[in-house]
Amino acid sequence: MPSAIIIALIPLLPLFTFLVLGLYGRKVFKNASGIIGTISLLISFVIAAYVAYGYFFNYGYIDLRGQFNLSHYEKLIPFKYTWLQFNERMSIDMGILLDPISVLMIVVVTFVSLMVHIFSLGYMKGEERYPTYFAFLSLFTFSMLGLVLSSNIFQIYIFWELVGVSSFLLIGFYYDRPSAVAAAKKAFIVTRFADLGFLIGILILSFYANTLDFNALIATFTSPTSPELHNAVVSSFLGVSALTWGLALVFMGGAGKSAMFPLHIWLPDAMEGPTPVSALIHAATMVVAGVFLVARLFPVFSLSAPAALNIVAYVGILSAFLAAIIACTQTDIKRVLAYSTMSQIGFMMFALGVSGYGGENGLGFTASMFHLFTHAMFKALLFLGAGVVIHFIHSNDMKDMGGLRKYLPVAHITFLIACLAIAGVPPFAGFFSKEEILLAAYNNNPTIFYIALITSGLTAFYMFRLYFSIFWNKSPDIHTDHHNNTSLVMNLPLILLAIGAALAGFIPFGNFVSSDGQPLESHFNPMFSVAPVTIGLVGIAIAWMLYKKQNNKPEKIANSLSSIYKTAYRKFYIDEIYLFITSKILFNLVARPAAWFDKNVVDGMVNASGSVTQVVSARIKKIQSGKVQQYAIYSLVGVIGLAILFIYLWK
Repeated sequence: MPSAIIIALIPLLPLFTFLVLGLYGRKVFKNASGIIGTISLLISFVIAAYVAYGYFFNYGYIDLRGQFNLSHYEKLIPFKYTWLQFNERMSIDMGILLDPISVLMIVVVTFVSLMVHIFSLGYMKGEERYPTYFAFLSLFTFSMLGLVLSSNIFQIYIFWELVGVSSFLLIGFYYDRPSAVAAAKKAFIVTRFADLGFLIGILILSFYANTLDFNALIATFTSPTSPELHNAVVSSFLGVSALTWGLALVFMGGAGKSAMFPLHIWLPDAMEGPTPVSALIHAATMVVAGVFLVARLFPVFSLSAPAALNIVAYVGILSAFLAAIIACTQTDIKRVLAYSTMSQIGFMMFALGVSGYGGENGLGFTASMFHLFTHAMFKALLFLGAGVVIHFIHSNDMKDMGGLRKYLPVAHITFLIACLAIAGVPPFAGFFSKEEILLAAYNNNPTIFYIALITSGLTAFYMFRLYFSIFWNKSPDIHTDHHNNTSLVMNLPLILLAIGAALAGFIPFGNFVSSDGQPLESHFNPMFSVAPVTIGLVGIAIAWMLYKKQNNKPEKIANSLSSIYKTAYRKFYIDEIYLFITSKILFNLVARPAAWFDKNVVDGMVNASGSVTQVVSARIKKIQSGKVQQYAIYSLVGVIGLAILFIYLWK
C-alpha cells in the first residue's frame, strides 16, 4: 500500500494550490494560474488512479476463494490523527478511509475536476478574476476529496461545510451581478437548514453509539447483540426510534446537498456561476455528496433502520419524477440540465432506498454507485458542451439557438453521445447503470419501478428536446466574424468525457463496488431491457417530431395544456410557496413580534436603566463640585454623625 503521505497528497495538492493562487495568483502568477491549477489536478488524478488500481487489484482485495469460497475488499485506514478526545471511545479524528466507494469517488472527483480545469483554460480566458477562479476551483476539489476520504462522521461534517462555502464562492463568482449574489445566498441558506438536521443527526447517532468513527459506528449499529443498538431502537420520540430519527436527519443533510425535494430550490439558481463550475457541482462534487453520505452509512440504514431507508426511496423517486416534468418545460439550457441532475440524483437515491444488504439483495446499492460513476461522465460532458454553446452564441436560451451542428461539430457529436447515454440507449454508459437501477426497483418495489420507468421516458424526451433545439430546429442567425471556433483545450475534455460516456458501462462495476464489499456479478437480461429502451426511444421519437424542425406544434401542445404546462413551467410554484411561508407567515407572525419585543421590551429595559442612571447622576453630581471647603464640611458632618452613632446610639 502507498504511504499515507502519498495518499494524503490527493486532497492536499489542491489545498496547496488554493493557498498559493489565493495569496499570490493576481500579483505573481496571473495568467499562469490556470496552468498551475491544472497541473496540480493532473498530479492528484494520477495519484488517485494509482491508488485505485493498487486498491482494487492488489492490497485492498482479499481473495479467500481457495479457502472459504469468498473474497472481499478491506476497509483500510492508512492515516489517523486524533484531534479531540472526549473519552476512550469517542473522539474527532482526522483520518483517511479507503474502501470501494471512497476510492471510486477520488477517481471521479479528480478526473472531472481535471476536465473542468482544462476546459476553463479556454472558457475563462480573459476574465478579470482568472486566478481567483482557479483558486476557488482548487478549494472546491480539496473540500470534496476531504469529504469522501473522511474516516469520522464529524470530520465529514467539517468538509461538508467547506463544500458549502466553496459552492457559495463559485456560484457568486460574478459578484457584480445581483442575480449571482442572490443565487449564492439562496444555495448557502437552504443548505444551512439541511445541515442543521445533519448536525442533530450526528449528535443523536454519536450519543447512542458513543463513537464518531465510521467503522465503529457501523459495527455498533449493525450488531444484533449490541446494547447501543438496543438503546437506540427502544428509545423513541413520537413513536419513532432514536436511530431512525438520527438517520432521517442525516439524510436531511444529504437531501439538501443533493437538491432533493423539497430542498431543491437552490439548484436551478446555482446556474448563475460560470458554466464549468456547474459541471463540477453537478457531476462530481456538491450534488453527489448526499448520495455518498447515504452510501457511507448504508449498512445501518439497511439492517437497522429500514423506515429511514424507505424515506430515502420515496424522496428519491418523487424528486426524480417532479424534476423530469419541470425539465420538459424549461428553455434555459443550464436549467434543463440542472433539473436533469436533480432527476438523476433521485434515481441514485431511490436505488439505495430499494436496496437490501449483501449479495443479490444489494443490487440497488451497486446500481446507485454505478450510476453515480456513469452520470459523472455524461453530465460533465453535457454541461461543458452547453458551455461551448453559450460561449459561441452568448445566450442561455434555446430560442436563440438552432442549427449549430455545422459550427460546433465536436460539441455536436459529444453532446449527442451524452444525450444517448442519459436517455439509456444501449450500448452507452447510462443504459447499463440505469437498467440495474430499474431492475433493483422492479425486484423490491413495483410502484417505484413504474414511476421510474415513466421518468426514464421523460428523460429521453427532454434531453433530445434540448439536443434538437440547439443543433437542429432552425437555421442559425450567425455572423461568423463575431464568433470564434472553440479551442483545443475546450474540445479535449469533451472528447475524453465522450469516451467515458460511451464506454464506461462496460466496466464490470459489481466486481469492485457492492453493499458488503464482496464482488457482485451482475447479469444482463435483454428481455427486461425491452420496456425501458422502448419507452426511451419513444421519448426520443416524440422530441424528434416536435423539435427537429421549426414548427408550432410545441406551442399548440403547451396552449392545450395551459394550466398544467404553466404549473410545470413555474416549477410547481414551490419557490412561491417558500416565499409565502417566509414573508407572510414567518416574518409576520414570528419576525415582526420578535422585532417589536426586541425594540420595546429588551431595548426598553436597557434604555430605562440608562435613563435611571442619568437621573441619579444629575441629582448627585452637585456633590462633586471640586470645592475643598464643601468637602471639608461633608467630612466634618460625617465624623460628627459617626461619633453620635457610636457614643450615644450604638449601645
